[in-house]
Amino acid sequence: MVPTRRTRMVLLGAVLGAALVLVASVALGREQARAPSCAQTVDHPEWSVARRWNEVLLDAIRRDLPAPTIHSRNLFHMSAAMWDAWAAYEPGAVGVFVDEKHSAPDLHAAREEAISYAAYRILEYRYLNAAGASDSIPEFDALMAALCYPIDVITTEGDDPAAVGNQIAATIIAAGLTDGSNEADDYRTDYQSVNPPLAVAEAGAVMVDPNRWQPLEIENMVSQNGILLTSGTQQFISPHWGHVAGFALPDGGADGLPIDPGAPPHLGAPATDAVFKAGAVEVVHYSSLLDPSAGVIVDISPGSLGNNPIGTNDGSGHSLNPVSGLPYASNLVNQADFGRAVAEFWADGPHSETPPGHWNTLANGVSDALGGDLRVGGTGPVVDRLEWDVKLYLALNGANHDAAVAAWGVKGYYDYTRPISMIRYMGGLGQSSDPSGPSYDPEGLPLVPGLVEVVTAATTAPGQRHEALAGHEGEIAVYAWAGTPDHPGTETSGVRWIRAIDWVPYQMPTFVTPSFASYVSGHSTFSRASAEVLTAFTGSEFFPGGLGAWTIAADSLRFEAGPSTDVVLQWATFADASDQAGVSRLWGGIHVRADDFAGRIMGATIGRAAWVEAQRYFDGEAHGDH
Repeated sequence: MVPTRRTRMVLLGAVLGAALVLVASVALGREQARAPSCAQTVDHPEWSVARRWNEVLLDAIRRDLPAPTIHSRNLFHMSAAMWDAWAAYEPGAVGVFVDEKHSAPDLHAAREEAISYAAYRILEYRYLNAAGASDSIPEFDALMAALCYPIDVITTEGDDPAAVGNQIAATIIAAGLTDGSNEADDYRTDYQSVNPPLAVAEAGAVMVDPNRWQPLEIENMVSQNGILLTSGTQQFISPHWGHVAGFALPDGGADGLPIDPGAPPHLGAPATDAVFKAGAVEVVHYSSLLDPSAGVIVDISPGSLGNNPIGTNDGSGHSLNPVSGLPYASNLVNQADFGRAVAEFWADGPHSETPPGHWNTLANGVSDALGGDLRVGGTGPVVDRLEWDVKLYLALNGANHDAAVAAWGVKGYYDYTRPISMIRYMGGLGQSSDPSGPSYDPEGLPLVPGLVEVVTAATTAPGQRHEALAGHEGEIAVYAWAGTPDHPGTETSGVRWIRAIDWVPYQMPTFVTPSFASYVSGHSTFSRASAEVLTAFTGSEFFPGGLGAWTIAADSLRFEAGPSTDVVLQWATFADASDQAGVSRLWGGIHVRADDFAGRIMGATIGRAAWVEAQRYFDGEAHGDH
């Protein structure tokens, strides 16, 4: 939970001056009267002021290094600040970090001003030294100017809306310095991997413990949003995050585990060895489907996909669109185009805003689609867009923040291996299916005809399936995506038999896999938590109109050429979209099933708890708790 009010006030007194000096470093340092002749000049006049601040934060996230933990915390803190500023003028509501009441002759204008100062101060503080700051800081400043709010108004005293916003921001900034994130030391930790780095450009994987995470060594390592990184060896992002104060989570305790899903399957463990191996083989299977020239056509409409029981892929779609009352139309696409589009779309968000930002983008689209029929929880009176947005962002980003804390608590505690290490390590040992056969090792890859095989003199003979692997007899081969082509803009690699020790996921060669442990999947946790909030907040499990969609344009893929035609991703429900986000990580070779399913289950718990907690603030039932 967030710190108590008394603790926060002590912290506020200690850091208030320094925080406001820092966030106002681009200003004159003295209060300045508002120009009476200033007229607001903003795009999208239909947007609320909360939506405007959400959008500029998403822009800053896209420019910064993709650290989902840090960005979800920033989304939550700014959302809480905007809520607290709105609630300051609502007698029946309770603030999360600051619960004080103020009055004003024009409540809407006062709320917009207090929200803007609170959001602006937090964003200036958090992104002043971030990657992309040379663009993000001017964008924050420009929004304040467009709204006619002078950035040099830094007072926190009195009832003026600017002072109210500044005080809220300072309180949250102070609380963030003692919330377990180690923000004061740039979020650093002393984590050391038990395994040596895996050099992706070299064959194989040397591991001290095949069940633990292995950092990758990548030539010309680049983040998912294109930032060149100074080190070629991955550093675990946020292994300590399970100790960060959440929104509706229980305390993580000494282990930093607010939610413990139990241990993942382990190689060599009698009870779970087979599950570990099956998970790795399943990822190879997904990789084997990424050849568009195979010409396999599948139906990806909500009539065929989705409606899964929680923690499974066992659904067979929805019989009818509940809004139209008609069956969902077929949506036939090339299977490999679908798999590649799903892997790339969900990889880091459509604009690289990380999964929490991705769900903010989707949520904004849902809000727009609802038009003027905005009823919190799907019932009760219609509310204006500002009230809708501040409440939605608090619940949604409270859930996303909790998802980061809980998922990274699990990642830090179990320190689980990624598929690239699993497949290369086991493939290097041999096969584990036939003790009397060649290349047997009890911890090797299971044999699957047509997918995982032993290379032999017969299979490498001219015209045979392993001909290209001549000279590697006795090794394990997998039928999988062949890696990034020389000219990704115009070429596809397709699928072919490769040495298991050379396997790579369907990702950019400058990225390969994220810089943190695999279990549980952050995508699955964030996505299901967000889906639960959107379901509860809108009062329906279905997207507006019974159908959500996103078009992946022809020839827009980044990892290799394609798709050959537009691929329209469709979902009936928010849960369907979240499940697709989870399974996308198997298409992309990032996660195994255990990571995905456990993350979905955790996310459902987290999202529901965040919604319950948010309502307590909406309804004024949280007095004295913080």
